[in-house]
Amino acid sequence: MRAVSRIAGAALVVLLAALALPAALGAPTLRAAFGDLNAPRADGAAPPPARVAHDPTKPTAVVVVGDRGAVVSDTLAPYEVLATTGAFNVYAVAPSARPAPLTGGLDLVPDLTFAGLADLLGGAAPDVVLVPAMPDVGESTSKPVTDWLVGQAAGGALLLGVCNGSGVLASAGLLDGRDATAHRLRLDSFEDDYPAVGWVRGTRYVDDGDVITTAGILSGVDGTLRVVERLVGPEAAAGAAEATGWRHYRRGEAASMPRAGVRPADAVVAFNSAFGWDRDRIGVLLTDGVGEIELASAFDAYGQSLAVRTVAVAPGAEPVRSRHGLTFAPRADPVAAGGLDRLVVPGAGAARRRAADRYAEADPVYLHREGGFPFDGVLRDLARTTDVATATWTARVLEYPTDHLALSGSAWPWTRTLRPFGLAFPGVLVALGLIRAARGRRSVRSTPAAAPPPPRPRTRAAAAPRPPG
Repeated sequence: MRAVSRIAGAALVVLLAALALPAALGAPTLRAAFGDLNAPRADGAAPPPARVAHDPTKPTAVVVVGDRGAVVSDTLAPYEVLATTGAFNVYAVAPSARPAPLTGGLDLVPDLTFAGLADLLGGAAPDVVLVPAMPDVGESTSKPVTDWLVGQAAGGALLLGVCNGSGVLASAGLLDGRDATAHRLRLDSFEDDYPAVGWVRGTRYVDDGDVITTAGILSGVDGTLRVVERLVGPEAAAGAAEATGWRHYRRGEAASMPRAGVRPADAVVAFNSAFGWDRDRIGVLLTDGVGEIELASAFDAYGQSLAVRTVAVAPGAEPVRSRHGLTFAPRADPVAAGGLDRLVVPGAGAARRRAADRYAEADPVYLHREGGFPFDGVLRDLARTTDVATATWTARVLEYPTDHLALSGSAWPWTRTLRPFGLAFPGVLVALGLIRAARGRRSVRSTPAAAPPPPRPRTRAAAAPRPPG
């Protein structure tokens, strides 16, 4: 029994030694990878938004972002779908006027503060409030948003919770007693945190009257098209789907989706996030007139992959206006940014006019020169420059169907996969050496001391003969 205990103890020592170095190097990299997603800008710049136009004959829809930011696709994809119809006044609103960091480092300047929106609408609630996922859901910093949402719901607004924006609504108590859905990776935790909500799996959205909630990220497109169906009509929804390249629209009903759990191939995200300390730093060039979904595709696909880092750049770091009038504040000039591994350019219009040719030495990649839904081009580039497993994982997180999409590139991030094993090897050698030394010391202590030799018997010496007389 003692031998078995010694063997188990030795095995535990070897295991801990094998994990020590990968954990010591991987944990900070992992924290940095997730921390980069909504990292705020450090320079305090706050350019003014574009002047908003308002048509009192149209319903008003707003996308709300918190001061700590929001998920970029949850925010921009619904915005463009609504703006494309031409049937709504559409604004981005926030508690304060400072730029809100969207995932991947894209800073959105809100069109209006909550107070500014109230002034514009004469104190009335907007017709539609879209709530994206926010990084501080359930925390005290989100209270300005949740308090405001309670007031808009009381004023009769139709609420749309996109992805984990459902958690924001649930934290405000606005989903109690209702059916709702959210991103598949958060449903279990939401069931624990908000048990008064009837959480639903396997559907891209749940329409519960004056509250609609969607599954993960790009399921928000389906939920927004449902809003258009209800407030404008199915023809307008079909037109918006066609205009944005969304081929998955289903009139009058939510498409089902697989209830897939974690797959072995999902381990790719662990290797990319924990052992990707050499992640490429990609400059994303912002240009005037770029589509909102085109922008979202670049920052979200690369960002959600956790395999690369993105930074928003523009000539002179000057603010940029998107196709439907949103204001974005880049963080650097492409040249002054320094240390960029690649430069990518979102926008079909930017590709047509070759807006990045002045940076020819950076070999810019035009992500949307081939048309289609904007995420297609970015996922193809991600597969080509990282690997297919990473692009596939990213599409799953985005909840974007890719049956139509041919991805080519390396199959798997083998270098990052082998790193933890390479780091574990020295630890194992050290542990085995220590175990061997400890066994040697125990062996010395347990060996009995040698008995002294028995005393030799003493004999009387013979008397010397006396000389004769």
